Amino acid sequence: MASRTTPLHDRHAEAGATFTDFGGWEMPVEFDGIRDEHAAVREGVGVFDVSHMGEVEVSGPEALELVSRMTTNDASHLDPGDAQYALQTDEEGVIVDDTLVYLLPDGETYLFVPNAGHDAEAVARWRDHRDAWGLDAAVENVSDERGMLAVQGPDAVSAVADETTADVEALGRFEAANATVAGVDCLVSRTGYTGEDGVELVFETGDGATLWDAFVPAYRPCGLGARDTLRTEMGFLLSGQDFHHEENPRTPFEAGVGFAVDLDHAFVGRDALVAQAAGELAERFTGLVLEERGVPRHGYAVTADADAADRIGELTSGTMSPTRGEPIGLGYLDAAYADPGTTVYVVIRGEAKRATITEPPFIDR
Repeated sequence: MASRTTPLHDRHAEAGATFTDFGGWEMPVEFDGIRDEHAAVREGVGVFDVSHMGEVEVSGPEALELVSRMTTNDASHLDPGDAQYALQTDEEGVIVDDTLVYLLPDGETYLFVPNAGHDAEAVARWRDHRDAWGLDAAVENVSDERGMLAVQGPDAVSAVADETTADVEALGRFEAANATVAGVDCLVSRTGYTGEDGVELVFETGDGATLWDAFVPAYRPCGLGARDTLRTEMGFLLSGQDFHHEENPRTPFEAGVGFAVDLDHAFVGRDALVAQAAGELAERFTGLVLEERGVPRHGYAVTADADAADRIGELTSGTMSPTRGEPIGLGYLDAAYADPGTTVYVVIRGEAKRATITEPPFIDR
């Protein structure tokens, strides 16, 4: 099956992007080089097309009830224009997907953002539960009608402010507003996936090129390669890699995102997570810094000793950190070995390399 493309695919090609398949989407992996794009976001402004992310609207008299039951955070705490990070879990408390949930500025419609390629299954799952519970709520997949840009970096907010009369700088973290940016009607939110200040813009797909041209080439276009090194430095989860519902099933507590679980409201998987919260975790998601030559990668074993005989876990992500200039990794380890400062070993091509447990983020942000 052919990959899906975003409304900005031609712009990416014109800018010299190299492409990769990601979640069924043909996406730019880099333009001028991952390190330069990474540095642009850490030091100035970088612009990402993240239109591969899904957009699903939930509306109707019982929309709040449906959103609350389907996500681990409590959506009743949202005021119009607020957003929050949340997980979708199954009855066993295992993560199905992570997402941002918005109560749009109209105060009536919720928007949640499934990861790339998860929009159709999310809509089907939410509709199935809605029907089973008999709730009066509409669940509409608008992913093909919307695009999304992420403008990220210490100068990103001022860059967006230059293109709008709206007071973007007054928006707090995880707040959103409707605004016209470069002549395009957008949902402007103070959110991102890089650890930097920044803004994400949701727009009608037909307006994507106008919006892209307002920021590129004035600011550096960035691909998924830089997005991955940036989020790894922050210890942010990548769906399908740091957790996978079937291949690497993890609960929010195991994955280190228990902060997004509110056990004081009813949701799918709550009972299982209440039980887990009362006990001890066998494994924990944490980070490490490699102290010998090599680059940690997804799937590499972690051992307690230098002869690679005592396996204590596995990495799910890893890279050479452009900011630190050191190899870093993320993964699930036996809880007894997951405390910061513990010496462990990463098995790279059969050779055990010494590493130190370092709880993310790996940089000061």
